[in-house]
Amino acid sequence: MRAWCKTAGDRINAIVEAIVAALMLLLVLDVWLGVADRYYFHWQLPWPEELARYLMIWAAMLAVSCGISRREHIGLTLLVGAIPEGARRVILIAMDLVALALFLYVFWFGIGFAQSGATRQAMIFGTSLQPYYAAIPVSAGIAAIQILLTMIRDMGDYFEPSFEEEAE
Repeated sequence: MRAWCKTAGDRINAIVEAIVAALMLLLVLDVWLGVADRYYFHWQLPWPEELARYLMIWAAMLAVSCGISRREHIGLTLLVGAIPEGARRVILIAMDLVALALFLYVFWFGIGFAQSGATRQAMIFGTSLQPYYAAIPVSAGIAAIQILLTMIRDMGDYFEPSFEEEAE
């Protein structure tokens, strides 16, 4: 089961990382287009700034699951490393369960948030805000899946996490 969770988590992470990389490439190109427009061409394009905002939101939200998959998200390793090993496992599992609950909560209420975007329009594009608001539940759902897979994958490692190696 742990091996399957590792494989599934790695595959999901590879897909999400490719999407984040593509979004970041589009973001850089969009920002450069906005700079070139403002200072050189004077086309007065109205959409690069707004598009950059939505690309950044999607990229940042999706990147959360990448950090979870690699266990590179913010953690209090100094504090957890000072706790005796017996209690450490319980605390690490509890932290994962709290994070899982948070992402499930954001996913659940994010669905309603995304649906509320259907009746609103983007200022420049004139399109529904639903695809942009969908970044919240989609990212939270992927993060919840990743934290569950990562928690199962690392279940045996909770006994002896190597916090000393991380500090070096």
